[in-house]
Amino acid sequence: MERFILAIDQGTTSTRAILFDRQTNPRGSAQKELPQIFPNPGWVEHDPEEIWNATVEVCREVLNKQNIAAESVASIGITNQRETVVVWNKVTGKPIHNALVWQDRRTAEHCESLRSEGKEALVTEKTGLLLDPYFSATKLAWLLDNVEGAREAAEAGELLAGTIDCFLLWRLTGNAVHATDISNASRTLLFNIHQKNWDAELLEIFGNIPLAVLPEVRPTADSFGKTDPELFGASIPIDGMIGDQQAATFGQGCFSPGSLKSTYGTGCFVLMNTGEEAVSSNNRMLTTIAWQVNGKVTYAMEGSAFSAGSTMQWLRDGLKLFDHASESADLAAESDPAQRVHLIPAFTGLGAPWWDPYARGAILGITRDTGIADIVRAGLEAVCFQTRDLLDAMALDGAGQPSSLRVDGGMVANDWTMQFLANILGIPVERPSVTETTALGAAAMAGLQCGFWESEDDFDAHWRLNARFEPELPKERRDILHREWTQAVQRTLSKPLGKSADNCPK
Repeated sequence: MERFILAIDQGTTSTRAILFDRQTNPRGSAQKELPQIFPNPGWVEHDPEEIWNATVEVCREVLNKQNIAAESVASIGITNQRETVVVWNKVTGKPIHNALVWQDRRTAEHCESLRSEGKEALVTEKTGLLLDPYFSATKLAWLLDNVEGAREAAEAGELLAGTIDCFLLWRLTGNAVHATDISNASRTLLFNIHQKNWDAELLEIFGNIPLAVLPEVRPTADSFGKTDPELFGASIPIDGMIGDQQAATFGQGCFSPGSLKSTYGTGCFVLMNTGEEAVSSNNRMLTTIAWQVNGKVTYAMEGSAFSAGSTMQWLRDGLKLFDHASESADLAAESDPAQRVHLIPAFTGLGAPWWDPYARGAILGITRDTGIADIVRAGLEAVCFQTRDLLDAMALDGAGQPSSLRVDGGMVANDWTMQFLANILGIPVERPSVTETTALGAAAMAGLQCGFWESEDDFDAHWRLNARFEPELPKERRDILHREWTQAVQRTLSKPLGKSADNCPK
């Protein structure tokens, strides 16, 4: 009987289930879009019940479409949008509020207050992260302090909290297992990445968060329990959980220090493997745990830009400049090269290396001759310029010039964007045959734990190149284009009274 790994990829804009065989080929998939909830400007929420229902639906759909019984699934691996927080009742299992999404900026003032109290250095030393509403801690504090009765219920031991992986695990196991993996824990601002535990001092700093609401932290490849047999017809082991960007890094075979990838989904995320060393950044990059396999913890340096695919989604759905994302490449190719339009996608602030939650988006450089094609091109170029910002900051931290960049995510199907990315970076860009590397990384964790793949090398042997884009732009020209971009970004940065003006990277 042929067996498979089932990967659950719960992302910001959709929930997917993908079946992988031993050669890492996707053998079936199902997907459901996830509605976005915007209660106020800068606020972003998801309905946890919508996430749960979609997860069960896509898993059942892919098994049914491929006519595969649950007994043929060796294991399940879960990957998820990171930093998004859910709080639910331990007895009823019902969420007390919508999930607060990683993009949500409602806690910017809380972060600023902690920064003004001089807390950021300590937080960064312990967590490798910065004080920003992007991360989970202030979101959790907001839920406890703003949902009626939540603080009292949490202190009475009646509530549980976690990121999306944790919530799904709780539901999948029939409310039996409250756990997360170390990669997701490292994104909360509550986890000491050096001592590898929830940190009592951090819990106090972020509003006396009760330790009892937090999940047990386990390795990324671990036996997390089994699914309730009523869900899929038989119990299926869950042997891997990992945050989406770490999953993509593993799925791209970035196993050696210095190897890196860039993922283009809702946002743009560059991760570089730093091995067993937690390398600190002087240029506002993040230090994070990549994964823990066979007892060994691997660290990474990360740069996060909040808007990539979401920029194109806005151009499509908000401005209605085109009907399908695939049209953007043709529009960009038709644009006037003399039009130097810049789209700064600070819809929910700017991430690395600027870290300005108060910045807002802008379209700069428009003239009477500017057309739809020029604005679409500017949106695609913004994704590439942001990638260069991240790689330049890593270089300032001592990272060597990479020989190439492996890319994945929905946007990498756009050849025009990948060629411009190679041009603006000055290095080859490699697109794999399997671009769903986030799901593949989750499958890898489960597969390594249950013996589906014998080792990292066994798994990596199946990585295949689809296309390689060589840089075609002279260095002088690409530097001029990037300098123009940087000047445009600086015009969107906010420096309101009482807020830190030190938003720019060194």
